[in-house]
Amino acid sequence: MAAVIAAAGLFQPATGTPAETVAAAGAPAADDPRDTTPAPAPDAAAATYPLDCHGAPHTVTATAEGDLDADGRPETVAAVRCDAGSGTPPHALYVLTRDRAPAAAPRLVATLLDTGRQQTVTDLTIRDGTVTAHLLGYSSPEVPRYSPDTKQLAKWRWSGGKFRQELTDSTARSV
Repeated sequence: MAAVIAAAGLFQPATGTPAETVAAAGAPAADDPRDTTPAPAPDAAAATYPLDCHGAPHTVTATAEGDLDADGRPETVAAVRCDAGSGTPPHALYVLTRDRAPAAAPRLVATLLDTGRQQTVTDLTIRDGTVTAHLLGYSSPEVPRYSPDTKQLAKWRWSGGKFRQELTDSTARSV
């Protein structure tokens, strides 16, 4: 009888939570440095931006995520503008990263596009380590700010310790 009980104990299903069961099996726990689970990209909504909106709030209108510096951790690129309520406020384009600490807040590491360029981001992607944005702008100060009349394709890539804007075949052109 004792042998039957001992044998039945060998064939019992695992107990505890899935994390406890995996940790007991020798896999790394969530806070273990051997953990190979990819870290999530920084949350653009949780970041602080150096955008002066003169008291108005800012809004994140587009984001893209990807590993830009080949360190194995994804960055987030965020298109941010003042939430003016009307018109077409210019965008700024920021790169965010996250420190290795599990509860670390997003940290701004680069500004790719400043609001002073008076451009609006309409499409934002990251592919093969390259940030690509379609930008709408103005051919002259006489063009009304609600009606951009130029379109440009802009690309940035991490190289030599900083982001460099790549030249594209398409220069600013009328829309």
